[in-house]
Amino acid sequence: MVVKSVALFVVAALFEIGGAWLVWQGVREHRGWIWVGLGVIALGAYGFVATLQPDAHFGRILAAYGGVFVAGSLLWGMALDGFRPDRWDVTGAIVCLLGVAVIMYAPRGV
Repeated sequence: MVVKSVALFVVAALFEIGGAWLVWQGVREHRGWIWVGLGVIALGAYGFVATLQPDAHFGRILAAYGGVFVAGSLLWGMALDGFRPDRWDVTGAIVCLLGVAVIMYAPRGV
């Protein structure tokens, strides 16, 4: 279950961060409405992928995904925009991912 959940978080991150990046490129970098449209489609796909998480609690999934988004955004910026995070960016991303682990995978006495 944990492996499936982590894989879904990665796929969701690719869709959401990629979609937002495509919209950014279309609008801010003047690449055109096709880029924006593809971004909107990717953002919609993110919403669908998030529903596939094994945990049934919307608030928990979205809260945890926020941490994945933080770390994934830094990685995306490094890979596609030449962004170089400083030690505080990296520290913050690690803290966020630790939060994801606690929110999603801590043992619960349910």
